[in-house]
Amino acid sequence: MAPDTKQPLAVEEISAQEAFEEIEGGVVLIDTREPYEAAEARIEGGKLIPPATLIATIEETAPDKSARTIVYCRSGIRSATAAEQMMELGYTDVVSVAGGILDWQALGLPVVTEAKLTDEQRNRYSRHTLLPEVGASGQVKLLEAKVLLLGAGGLGAPTALYLAAAGIGTIGLVDDDVVDASNLQRQVIHNTERIGDSKTSSARKTIEALNPDVKVREYNYRLDSGNILETIADYDIIVDGADNFPTRYLLNDASVRLNKPVVSASILSFDGQISTFVPHEGPCYRCLYPSPPPPELAPSCSANGVLGVMAGVMGLLQANEVIKLVLGIGEPLVGRLLLYEALGTRFTELKVRRDPACPICGPDAVEVPESELGAFPDYEAFCGGHVGS
Repeated sequence: MAPDTKQPLAVEEISAQEAFEEIEGGVVLIDTREPYEAAEARIEGGKLIPPATLIATIEETAPDKSARTIVYCRSGIRSATAAEQMMELGYTDVVSVAGGILDWQALGLPVVTEAKLTDEQRNRYSRHTLLPEVGASGQVKLLEAKVLLLGAGGLGAPTALYLAAAGIGTIGLVDDDVVDASNLQRQVIHNTERIGDSKTSSARKTIEALNPDVKVREYNYRLDSGNILETIADYDIIVDGADNFPTRYLLNDASVRLNKPVVSASILSFDGQISTFVPHEGPCYRCLYPSPPPPELAPSCSANGVLGVMAGVMGLLQANEVIKLVLGIGEPLVGRLLLYEALGTRFTELKVRRDPACPICGPDAVEVPESELGAFPDYEAFCGGHVGS
């Protein structure tokens, strides 16, 4: 038997401007992309047929094989393939748009979008919206999200940078400290010129320069039992980068009361750990640590030191957890404690279960009356005044 020597059909291509002029006169327009791409931006009047279903459905969608038919995709590659497939099915007047909708938009030609993104935002977040798990609708969720960061230091710095780059619409920063030269080895959101400035102000300037879409709120004070409920109430997710145990326990108890997810991480020397606490879906911080460790077993970074890149590794993992929670994708670290050891570059995962005897999230936890929501125990006494990691 002679080998199959069938040659590919020559596909005619037209420019985006030529396609626009023809569409004005009336043609069959086929959009051969995925639904999430079409949600970002599409040409009005086009019929969406994803590449995987084109052969099976094109004849039903476009029954007249002699009609002038224009096919487009993102850049012109998939549409050329689709046009060739249609020609093999007997379509006699089909063309592909060279450069696809990218060229179309570059010319300023009109598009329809289902998501509330500006042209500038569609360009800025294009690598997000290309992901089926994100898409234009997911990017809108990110832009509408409100995330509060406890600490604008080692963990807060990389977390804030990547949440801002991702387009988290509102970022709150809680920190009462100022930038010190010793911070700059790991707190990458600050710089030498800002030594002596408040960390919240320094971080805000960097975020605003990175992404003008992001609104930054500064809270230049330490959290305590008198201000925590008011501070966290307006946020969807809390990122815990606190440097002391009293604040961590206070945050845990307040976040459970207000049903706020917390992404918590800590670092020391060459080690880090991270977990995500979603009230009533998994354990809380007290389930993991019913009581703080003694000071000699958990020295502070200022006393024991920390590898600078540890802040980056764990901070970026925190940012990743936040994005998954906002988008509702993937598997957050709920009920899991992830440990990272830098010298061996090893991750270890431990399962964490809810403590049925937990006084905060357990089934027998005492429900606090609304009139007493601000009543918290003395966490300084509970933790022995210990400063943590």
